[in-house]
Amino acid sequence: MSNPAPGDLELVRRFVNTFDGEGPVEELDSPRALHDWLVANDLLQDSEEISEFDLGVTHALREALRAVMLSHHAGEELDAMVPLYLDDAACRVGLRVRFGPDGSPRVEAHTGGIDGALGRLLAIVHESIGDGTWERMKVCPADDCQVAFFDKSRNRSAVWCDMQVCGNRAKVRGYRTRQVKAARGGAAAGA
Repeated sequence: MSNPAPGDLELVRRFVNTFDGEGPVEELDSPRALHDWLVANDLLQDSEEISEFDLGVTHALREALRAVMLSHHAGEELDAMVPLYLDDAACRVGLRVRFGPDGSPRVEAHTGGIDGALGRLLAIVHESIGDGTWERMKVCPADDCQVAFFDKSRNRSAVWCDMQVCGNRAKVRGYRTRQVKAARGGAAAGA
């Protein structure tokens, strides 16, 4: 992917991209797959167990984050239930403010296991809000894509994950739609 996010926010981008809308392909299709992904990304100890319930909670969190990223596009509205779900998730994983040796505050989960792993992802989101990078996290609006990407454009106006692929597809679809409408309009005028 040519548009990775900076720092730890890249982990959140990769997490959201564990579902690929183009296939569609679900990378986290079992508790074992989720376990392995979390361990590989240093979010979970190998000895921890993951249940079907944990898998469902993880999918729900991922899709809530995807919805927020999609709303970062101008004109996209966020479903009112998404912030409520994220509030509930933050409470469930036990996020709290902690202070480092230098007195600087940070948000972190005070639990381990799956809650600690998901809490770490939410803490990264919180940190990125503070440094101004969260609003640049977007999701490609193409229904057959939905890839999370970091908007590196100067004016934060990037729409597609890849202009050469998704942007071009959207332009071709728009052109064809206009051609069909024009042909129908011309046929109706000639009748």
